[in-house]
Amino acid sequence: MNKFEVVFILSPDLSTNKLNDEIVNFKSMLKSEEVSVINEENWGLRDFSYTISKFNKGFYFYLQIEASGKIIRNLNKNLNQSENLIRYLFIKVKEHQELPTKLSYEKK
Repeated sequence: MNKFEVVFILSPDLSTNKLNDEIVNFKSMLKSEEVSVINEENWGLRDFSYTISKFNKGFYFYLQIEASGKIIRNLNKNLNQSENLIRYLFIKVKEHQELPTKLSYEKK
């Protein structure tokens, strides 16, 4: 199993309930692909440096996962179909960084 860190950005127009539903759907998609979620952080609503898809802000969510590389390709196909997902990024790492992250401290 490879270690990955995932950041995804959701639309700022989502209500709290819909935001939570999107996060639960994403995690259930991971579990259906037999991905282990090690840690997670909600970085909250943050400003963008530039406009992305007509948005200036987005809800950031961070996960540390363990999965095979083939599964990541399948997840990319599914994630591209989500209307509320603005951007996402999977990064393969040797070791997960310690939590809480620096961005988590900045939020407080």
